Amino acid sequence: MVHKLAFIGFGVVGQGLAEILLEKKEALKQEEEFEAKIVAISDLMKGSIYQPDGLDIELVLKTLKETGNVEDYPQTAGLIKGWDSLMTIRESNADTIIEVSYTDVKTGQPAIDHCKTAFENGKNVVMTNKGPVALAYKELSEIADSHGVSWGFEGTVMSGTPALRMPIATLAGNDITEVRGILNGTTNYILTKMETDGVSYEEALMEAQALGYAEADPTSDVEGYDARYKIVILSNYVMKAPLTVEEVSCKGISSITLADIEEAKKEGKRWKLVAKARKEVAGVVASIAPEKVDLTDSLASISGATNAITYETDLLGSVTLSGAGAGKVETGFSLLIDLITIAREKHPVKL
Repeated sequence: MVHKLAFIGFGVVGQGLAEILLEKKEALKQEEEFEAKIVAISDLMKGSIYQPDGLDIELVLKTLKETGNVEDYPQTAGLIKGWDSLMTIRESNADTIIEVSYTDVKTGQPAIDHCKTAFENGKNVVMTNKGPVALAYKELSEIADSHGVSWGFEGTVMSGTPALRMPIATLAGNDITEVRGILNGTTNYILTKMETDGVSYEEALMEAQALGYAEADPTSDVEGYDARYKIVILSNYVMKAPLTVEEVSCKGISSITLADIEEAKKEGKRWKLVAKARKEVAGVVASIAPEKVDLTDSLASISGATNAITYETDLLGSVTLSGAGAGKVETGFSLLIDLITIAREKHPVKL
């Protein structure tokens, strides 16, 4: 079966997935019996095209590189240009919507509306946008379930590193009592540079920005807001414990000084921005805050822009997973594994 895809948003992440599908087309077909056809792309800045029989993705990427607008794709029989995102979701023949639009993380829009529209029209969604999962997990899950469709969002927490899929699939049967991790690569890079190079917070931040780890406005990362959304997703999905963003106390790293770094060294400790969610009698208690962790702590050895997470379980004890938390290919892979998972659920691969 060919899986027909419509991209809502076609920036770095969307193009990353498109390139992976192009490069690994034959391997996916042979090894996973997975074959995908991109039928539509709708991007607010780059234009919109729909071809029911499938687009030539190599030509799409070439056109985009040359002109910056997918609507400059050569006109062919059946090609439609100019649909907005909601019309693309409703009217295209796509089975699955790749939701990678520019979304306001504070409201989750327009991605929340994209998800609702897709589910109500019997279409699966895979996405990397944190907002809808953190802000509307229960509502969107119920809508997807009621329409018999799938919703994948592996890339919302640690990019392609399976922070969501791994515990669900391989820690099944355990009671996960606590989740604790380094969920933001920007802040971890800054703290690592301060310790190893002896530079100030401001200098480390400038270097992170120069390398593309930090945005021009780094507030979401350095003040802990990005990690707060991720711990809410982990609580709701992995721990099966309802939690809202407002319930998570949040403090960032902008006040950490070199003196603080040196003091931690003398104590045999290291500063990390730690995201935590712990089950207590009254419910889940979660926080984002800088902590001095012992050098023997599994999170202490995580350096640079790498992410890591530890799951505390009743049967297996502590289980730690580390890996990339960002990147074009890595995040593109997170979408691919969601697509493969949906395909396996609907059409299991014969062994």
